[in-house]
Amino acid sequence: MNNRRFARTAGWLVLPCVVAAGLLAWYVTREPASPFEQQQATSFDPALVSRGEYVARVSDCVACHSLPGKTPFAGGLEMATPLGAIHATNITPDREHGIGTYSLADFDRAVRHGVAPGGRRLYPAMPYPSYVKLSDDDIQALYAFFMKGVQPANEPNLPSGIPWPLNLRWPIALWNGVFAPTATYAAKPGQDALWNRGAYIVQGPGHCGSCHTPRGLAFNEKALDESGAPFLAGALLDGWYAPSLRQDHNTGLGRWSEEQIVQFLKTGRNQHAVVYGSMTEAFNNSTQFMQDDDLAAIARYLKSLPGDPQRDGSPWQYQAITARSDAPGAHTYATRCASCHGLDGKGQPDWMPPLAGATSALAKENASAINITLNGSQRVVTAGLPDAYRMPAFREQLSDQEIADVLSYVRGTWGNHGGAVDAKAVSKLRGHTDPASSSPIILHMR
Repeated sequence: MNNRRFARTAGWLVLPCVVAAGLLAWYVTREPASPFEQQQATSFDPALVSRGEYVARVSDCVACHSLPGKTPFAGGLEMATPLGAIHATNITPDREHGIGTYSLADFDRAVRHGVAPGGRRLYPAMPYPSYVKLSDDDIQALYAFFMKGVQPANEPNLPSGIPWPLNLRWPIALWNGVFAPTATYAAKPGQDALWNRGAYIVQGPGHCGSCHTPRGLAFNEKALDESGAPFLAGALLDGWYAPSLRQDHNTGLGRWSEEQIVQFLKTGRNQHAVVYGSMTEAFNNSTQFMQDDDLAAIARYLKSLPGDPQRDGSPWQYQAITARSDAPGAHTYATRCASCHGLDGKGQPDWMPPLAGATSALAKENASAINITLNGSQRVVTAGLPDAYRMPAFREQLSDQEIADVLSYVRGTWGNHGGAVDAKAVSKLRGHTDPASSSPIILHMR
């Protein structure tokens, strides 16, 4: 009797578990719906292919899916994640290793939802939480470009370095359900067309939040649009501090005009700063190719995002030095840095950026200051020509303590209040970063 009761009870417990397991299996392997399910693209207007090339530039697809000297979009770029290294995939129209067999619906699901054919989930290193906001028209143009404007490359994809069981893909579906939006960008009726175009680019194809928005414990962006205060508020990523793009006076764009934002994105420099770190690749391969109207739209949108004085601290004001300080690092600065950045820290705009009031000298995060001093900066390539000036690497010339001292000097002089740098922090980044390439890095998409 007891055995029968136990079997009956166990049966009632097993049933919901089986149902739950079945629902879970369906959920993690399902393919999201696409508006292009019944649409077969067999011919492509050259104008559509050209439009797709522009969308790919705005989306900076080439930077992640290409390697210098290799066929564009053939993949292979190694990307570090908290779980292990992964490699960007081949997205040329090669039918064996690339996306040559993808239908328009397949392409749409991969780009906007992170789901490859067969239900295989893509790692969110692919910024589909941002790309989901792409319009249907832009997806069709992108598809046309990748199918007809890109050279096929018979280049096998490299396996990830994430060990089992962390490399299982099905949990990504659950992550998507919690953190990834599912709708395209919807224009805000209270804003004009220029603002909405800027919001669309920044939130969608530009995926600016992937670097500039802080992440949560699940490695999710803490906000995906202007409704969240953390959106574009600055974040530490891969040994660089991507600064705030909000109206923060010290660590953001509070002192930049819309015209100066456009100039920075178009030429890679303005009176406040020069592109460096990961932003160099974004400039070299994306922003300098954008239309002026789109750059103006980005600037309009970014200037509408309020700063946070409590997070940002007291507004920076320049403080002149009447005599050379004998503080540690002052002599190194005078002999190694002043010829470009000036004894007064004001640089030589628009070519040598100022260190007085620089974001890297005002932010609490010191990674960018350490990284660029250790490893220098990549070439800035404008109109196909590399710049004549670049930050050299000092990892072989200066010790950890000397770098810490000179950066502490910079971050505590001319009104800068970023805080001192410890030699241990320099040593840590020295071991985890490499010197920047002295060669121009610009990738041609055709």
